[in-house]
Amino acid sequence: MQDGSPSPDMPARAAVTGRRSIRRFLPDPVPQETVRAILAEASRAPSGTNTQPWHVTVVTGAARDRLCDAVTKAAEAGERSEEYEYMPAKLREPYITRRRRIGYALYALYGVARDDYPARKRAMLRNFNFFGAPVGLFFSMDRDLLYGSWLDCGMFMQNVMILARAHGLETCPQQAWCEFGQVVHETLGIPDDRILISGMSLGHPDPDAPENTLVSEREPPEGFATFLTD
Repeated sequence: MQDGSPSPDMPARAAVTGRRSIRRFLPDPVPQETVRAILAEASRAPSGTNTQPWHVTVVTGAARDRLCDAVTKAAEAGERSEEYEYMPAKLREPYITRRRRIGYALYALYGVARDDYPARKRAMLRNFNFFGAPVGLFFSMDRDLLYGSWLDCGMFMQNVMILARAHGLETCPQQAWCEFGQVVHETLGIPDDRILISGMSLGHPDPDAPENTLVSEREPPEGFATFLTD
């Protein structure tokens, strides 16, 4: 890709600031030992009293294709089965503007008009092919755990995304899979006593894809940080 592309000796700052959600991947396979290495390294994430609450289900090959087919079919039929509520029903400012801005920017790179709802749906359905990535990751945890474990799993997921870059790979976290949680549970054999937190695409980014040039805006520290000195 451009400057900030991943490399084995990438400094931590570049790995973090250059990370973006990739939405078109090359079909090039990723060795299982590479995925294992990323997960082993990511497991150094902190967790409350070292509980390490995360579980990961890795899908490739025929297992990946079965899942893609099953969830795409459910999405086309509108058979949602929300794993949990991710956003409030009525999002308020400043969050709604941020959400719309990134959505419209992505549609523009896809070449999709704002009012072309069939094309928008086709773009959304690309989630359920992992945007072409050969590897899908699904993060879950025991359903009876509480908010602290959600924080722990989030830090673990962030480690996975950053460490993937050190292995020459990129990712896209995809909570969209949780909108069809029942299908994911059944197809992958994830027990019902675990809650599905998120999916994630993993692979080699397509350097020619316009959508992979999208860099979302970020608030400066002045917009979210309070410094107290007295």
